[in-house]
Amino acid sequence: MIDFTNFYSIIAKNRLSHWLRTLPSQLHEWENDHVHGKLPGWIRVLNKLPDIQTEHITLKDQVKIGNGDELSNGETKKLENLLQKFHPWRKGPFDIHGIHIDTEWRSDWKWDRLLPHISPLKYRYVLDVGCGSGYHMWRMLGEEAEFVVGIDPSELFLCQFEAVRHFANKNEHIHLLPLGIQELPILQAFDTVFSMGVLYHRKSPMDHITQLQDQLIEGGELVLETLVIDGDEKAVLVPDDRYAKMRNIWFLPSAPALKLWVEKCGFEDVRIVDINDTLTGEQRSTAWMTNESLEDYLDPNDPTKTVEGYPAPKRALLIAKKAIKPLS
Repeated sequence: MIDFTNFYSIIAKNRLSHWLRTLPSQLHEWENDHVHGKLPGWIRVLNKLPDIQTEHITLKDQVKIGNGDELSNGETKKLENLLQKFHPWRKGPFDIHGIHIDTEWRSDWKWDRLLPHISPLKYRYVLDVGCGSGYHMWRMLGEEAEFVVGIDPSELFLCQFEAVRHFANKNEHIHLLPLGIQELPILQAFDTVFSMGVLYHRKSPMDHITQLQDQLIEGGELVLETLVIDGDEKAVLVPDDRYAKMRNIWFLPSAPALKLWVEKCGFEDVRIVDINDTLTGEQRSTAWMTNESLEDYLDPNDPTKTVEGYPAPKRALLIAKKAIKPLS
């Protein structure tokens, strides 16, 4: 199984030490629940990955490991076949020893949109909620964050992250845990908390916003990105069944409604800094994600609508600050 003991040793010496009261038992239970299924097979693939030490690790402008000439053609093909066993790769892209993992999402585009608006991450403790395979976590590290923790309950995403981390010399400043936000205690330990592409999957969006708030230090920054619709602060879409063929979609607010929700939860300096239509150049099928993608989710006769007739995906990016309690 995945070994989390190194993470425990690290946080025992930093500001997350109080997490040790609950975390080991949670992850032990997770391991027991995943003895069967696909996880053991993916771990066997992880164990087959070659050990390749490199000083060529670029995280500032991309996620690139190696300079492309460490492996022979045969070794490169063998590694590519191993990494393909973690299909589908959804968030990226990654370049690993000359292999370009062309993921479904151009997650670098989203990062480029948000980076000018957030507080500098240098020296910060950062939490990425619903982090997927961890692409944005690596970019956070590239911005010199002190410690980056991602949470996502998907065992596939965990294995994809561990594959990349394996080639990044098992960097000790970045970790992914297979948990959901509802499983975290009130830590109040992170300087910045990201939640991108999660809110619309939550039955209670206000509870989710509060859970994010519980992880921030006073004055900490929330970076929240979610699907939105056009409209005023009262506009909210509640899909009947699926939205863009996705199950488990509950609420799509307008950007003004989203801002109001976050303000009602007690955040300050709440700003919508970007609204962007999701286009097929940013989300599409590739050789590393051969399933259906955005093109298949849109009405073929009217790409401004989903196949269900709802407005096509539009995403808003919101920045807010956790209030500082006045001294008594």
